[in-house]
Amino acid sequence: MLALSVKTYYYIINALCQDRLHGMNKSAQKMVRKGAFFAMTERNLTMLTDFYEFTMANGYFEKGIGNRRAYFDMFFRRVPDGGGYAIMAGVEQLIEYFNNLHFSEEDIAYLRSRKCFSESFLNYLRDFEFECDVWAVPEGTPVFPGEPLVTVAGPMIQAQFVETMILLTINHQTLIATKANRITRAAEGRTVLEFGSRRAQGYDGAILGARAAYIGGCQGTACVLSDRDYKIPAGGTMAHSWVQMFDSEYEAFKAYADIYPDNCVFLVDTYNVLKSGVPNATSARIAKGTWEAGERASAHRGMSVWIPAISSYLSSSEARKMLDAAGLEDMQIMASNSLDEYLVRDLLVQGARVDSFGIGERLITSKSEPVFGGVYKLAAVEDENGEIIPKIKVSENVEKITTPHFKQVYRLFDNKTGKALGDVLTVHDEQIDASLPYVLFHPVYTWKQRIVTDYTVRPLRVQLFKHGKCVYNSPDVEDIRKYCIREVDTLWDQIKRFENPQTYFVDLSKKLWSCKNELLEACRI
Repeated sequence: MLALSVKTYYYIINALCQDRLHGMNKSAQKMVRKGAFFAMTERNLTMLTDFYEFTMANGYFEKGIGNRRAYFDMFFRRVPDGGGYAIMAGVEQLIEYFNNLHFSEEDIAYLRSRKCFSESFLNYLRDFEFECDVWAVPEGTPVFPGEPLVTVAGPMIQAQFVETMILLTINHQTLIATKANRITRAAEGRTVLEFGSRRAQGYDGAILGARAAYIGGCQGTACVLSDRDYKIPAGGTMAHSWVQMFDSEYEAFKAYADIYPDNCVFLVDTYNVLKSGVPNATSARIAKGTWEAGERASAHRGMSVWIPAISSYLSSSEARKMLDAAGLEDMQIMASNSLDEYLVRDLLVQGARVDSFGIGERLITSKSEPVFGGVYKLAAVEDENGEIIPKIKVSENVEKITTPHFKQVYRLFDNKTGKALGDVLTVHDEQIDASLPYVLFHPVYTWKQRIVTDYTVRPLRVQLFKHGKCVYNSPDVEDIRKYCIREVDTLWDQIKRFENPQTYFVDLSKKLWSCKNELLEACRI
């Protein structure tokens, strides 16, 4: 069978659609486009980039260095919220982006209209084929500042051009996954659901935010589209309008229980949580159990009450007493309303009787710190003989000095406890021999050292693309979530603290450290 590029499919299917559209009404045209065209093509985000990526690409092309092989790293410098680690996410969407990189005739026409690009460069874009090698840390992995989460190696034009989308994709989902992990840890095993779609930063913020939150530890979402497309379990209950539509709160609850007897959450704050909401929910549950004689104790365990109030400590405690007094010990309590990891933790410390949490805006926007500061920097280039030449970016701000070279990342695990001992950045072709003791040292304060023995070494990254072809199958999101739970469990508790966590070792090999310092010395003015 003849193999066709994505671009070729684009033109063929588009032509077929246009041919079929003649003589059809608008409704039929819409069905053809949805069923034939868009089903065959992925979402094209090629033009979602900063304009300077085009001006630089054109410059590289005109100077004849566009095909020179370059190495770029995406990394971050600081964990949001002062945390001890972040959770990697967004790799699947990055793969989708790379798989569909192409420039349409509409894109070419737009760029020509800007009157700052040569026709030869535009022809290069018209025939664009992604040729890069790409490595990334798998989704769900705890990651730390300074580590290359994504490395792209390939023709300078291509490796540079993808900067914006790499940062946009990984920054967003890693931010939300990290926040979700903090909140679910604060919940101490209780169910945490993502409820933030209506307050998210745009459509993708809601859909992919729910995906990232699930990877980070949430058990489900309110976002239906995330369930359909990514199999994130979606669920929901009623709104205040449901209660208001009935003549009484009790009738509203009873009607809902009739329809959803085994998955029913009563929203009890429409009028008064303790004076009417909980009593009416209790009565509706008992009535439902009585109506279906003999099933009260066994069938309707899916019924619970939802208290969307910041005063959940008092409300939940009293509600628990009322439910228990009615013999409804199995009826659970959910709390929500502008919660985050700190409020969840404080509620539990205060003794709140809460079984699950619905987390909205403070999760889906990471409200406390809504920016994940990932950056994308040149680390090396190849000369005409294929030799890798390390590159460094220097700054008076020590934090902003980059680590040069094409690198590998290893994680060391203690064989006795299974806990992570530290990560080591090496030159790409270095190996760590686990049969020998290894010296971890601080890259700045080199006198801070630790000798590790009896350990296992694991490369932290996987290859996504080889010569522009995808060689990695992204796991199911459920498997990613389980993997994340296992990997977080390898971290020591002191690294998981919300305040002042212990700094995790991110070391440089002696060879890489020497390379970095030699370049710094060469840059002295």
